[in-house]
Amino acid sequence: MIKLLIVDDSALMRRQLTQIFASAGGFEISQARNGREAVEQNRVFQPDVVTLDINMPEMDGLTALSLIMAERPVAVVMVSSLTEKGALATFEALNLGAVDYIVKPGGTISLSIDKITEELIGKVRAAARARIKGKGPAVKGLAQRMREEREEREKVAATPVAGPPVAVRRSIAEEGLVVVGVSTGGPRTLEEILPQLPVDFPWPVLVAQHMPAAFTKSFAERLNKVCALRVVEAASPMPVEPGTVYIAKGGADMVVAMRGGKLTVLPKPENSQHLWHPSVELLGRSVLEHCDPARVTAVMLTGMGSDGADAFTEIKQRGGRTIAESEESCVVFGMPKELIEKRGASLVLAAEKIAAQLNVWAGR
Repeated sequence: MIKLLIVDDSALMRRQLTQIFASAGGFEISQARNGREAVEQNRVFQPDVVTLDINMPEMDGLTALSLIMAERPVAVVMVSSLTEKGALATFEALNLGAVDYIVKPGGTISLSIDKITEELIGKVRAAARARIKGKGPAVKGLAQRMREEREEREKVAATPVAGPPVAVRRSIAEEGLVVVGVSTGGPRTLEEILPQLPVDFPWPVLVAQHMPAAFTKSFAERLNKVCALRVVEAASPMPVEPGTVYIAKGGADMVVAMRGGKLTVLPKPENSQHLWHPSVELLGRSVLEHCDPARVTAVMLTGMGSDGADAFTEIKQRGGRTIAESEESCVVFGMPKELIEKRGASLVLAAEKIAAQLNVWAGR
């Protein structure tokens, strides 16, 4: 039995959400009308999972979340609006310790609750099994140092100096490529790993993070502020270049293909053959088709389900290197577990050790 606390200022929403979980079975449910009540109920009811609205009177969701995580940490699933403001608040919530989020369809969950019922139940059940991660000041400090390093090198690069011509790089398809698949718990994990890649990291990084369309632009901008590498949302065809992280656009899939003799990332409409989007499996398959697998490094991070496990296993079988995040650091040990069970993982590493291994393999 999962003890669930539903927090929303709307009586209608509380009633609808209660009906959903009561009908699903396996839940003991309590309610709160605002953040202040949520903090109190976390003490008294002691839930396993909290669904927490962001915009509420008396005390908003972010304030409540910070108090909950400081006093009695618990798995929290945020209820977010599908807007840029909602995305920014959601990323802040994930940084404060929330496990996952659910997006209100059309901006108001009450009018189309049926569209997200299955997703909502699945995310709450997964959250009940999730590992709660504390906020890490050391990661923030590292991100700050990486940002300062990038800014300093950009200043140097902007100063004209005499010197020998820069050597022309070989094709990316010949040099190296990192492919990352991630879902639940991904934003915080990526914020832990990507800032540790130095500004001269020689390989491009392609990231398929399961996320809605309205969120990925804000997420890429957020990462770009804390990473030494340039981080962009792959919202249009782009040549794949060293020193760049490409975040697959939400609400679509991302693949690679050769265009004009250059490896290029391309956004495509969601492929209905795949359950999760942006699809890790589809990205992995396109990499296998257009790149030498022996020069590919695939990294499977925290998340529900099995997306990408087959493609990443084939990358390893064809001479590539793969990393599965270990259970000890995963928020949800689903996708990495699938890769490990298929014998598709070259290494199993905790999140905090993954960037160091990538740097070793890349000669940094």
